[in-house]
Amino acid sequence: MTASSQEPVSERATGPRLRAALDGIPAYAPGRPAGDGPGAFKLSSNENPYPPLPGVLESAVAAAGQLNRYPDMAAAALLDELSERFAVPLGHLSVGTGSVGVAQQLLQATAGPGDEVIYAWRSFEAYPIITQISGATSVRVPLTAGEEHDLTAMAKAVTERTRLIFVCNPNNPTGVAIGRADLERFLDRVPQDVLVVLDEAYREFVRDERVPDGLDLYRDRPNVCVLRTFSKAYGLAGLRVGFAVAHEPVAEALRKTAVPFGVSGVAQSAAVASLRSEPALLARVDTLVAERSRVAAGLAEQGWTVPESQANFVWLRLGDATAAFAAACEEAGVTVRPFAGEGVRVSVGERQANDILLRTAAAFRAGHEVA
Repeated sequence: MTASSQEPVSERATGPRLRAALDGIPAYAPGRPAGDGPGAFKLSSNENPYPPLPGVLESAVAAAGQLNRYPDMAAAALLDELSERFAVPLGHLSVGTGSVGVAQQLLQATAGPGDEVIYAWRSFEAYPIITQISGATSVRVPLTAGEEHDLTAMAKAVTERTRLIFVCNPNNPTGVAIGRADLERFLDRVPQDVLVVLDEAYREFVRDERVPDGLDLYRDRPNVCVLRTFSKAYGLAGLRVGFAVAHEPVAEALRKTAVPFGVSGVAQSAAVASLRSEPALLARVDTLVAERSRVAAGLAEQGWTVPESQANFVWLRLGDATAAFAAACEEAGVTVRPFAGEGVRVSVGERQANDILLRTAAAFRAGHEVA
């Protein structure tokens, strides 16, 4: 018996050896919940404030009666519905646990140690997390002074090590969207062996006709993948179902990296019912867009600089006043999403909640020096 084998286990090791890529990984910070009381509202997570669309709850409850069975791993009924709704081939579709789950699958399929992933910053806070988990290196390209993607700088950042580029359109948390001409020029500059992921979680809220539908761009570009989700406009945030549209090689890679049975049967049934309730969806989205315009106009009248949002939230760059503003909102009865030292993202909610936000913003501006 060797000397090393005689050492107590506690002296030979302190625990399982984990991947170094996980060291220092930032934790995803969810939006704070609403405070106590009926007058408290949560405007921190970009959720839809309305209940499920007509027919959705009934479909979900019916599906729940089969919880003792595994869901359809192929999500055939949902894929059929998506294929018809968006006029894309079945082979170009893949579903996952929310669009962020599909995004992580894309990284598993494309990037690893030594590879690079480009995205704007600030953008969706999951990008650096899932990039680091994959072992790849993040290349963050700062937004312009106008809170826009700096597409010229992003194109220049591409190297032989670049494997994937995230383009969040509209961008989270700023709400600013990229126009067709600028986006097409950017896509033309990206090498064909680099995957460009158009993250369109907020597509349904876009009203600027200059902003393209990513599905129109993907059709003749094999290196473009479009992400969508049922969490925002469709109001299924609690069920975690999203999907990707991409050409066959990418879609097949997504199916290979999918967690088996990841999308529950309840989620699949609810998503199908949501797609079949489009008139109600459009009415609700229109209501939220109208409230977005009202909130943005009200803030602008108070003197705030509000980027033009095409999503279901607005962005206020507050710098050092960020924490104080978030605290003032919470005290008034609404929780917002602060990004320390940068600004706050405020989801568009019920009219009552939005009114509280506007009153709080006016009072805060009157008592603080803000840009």
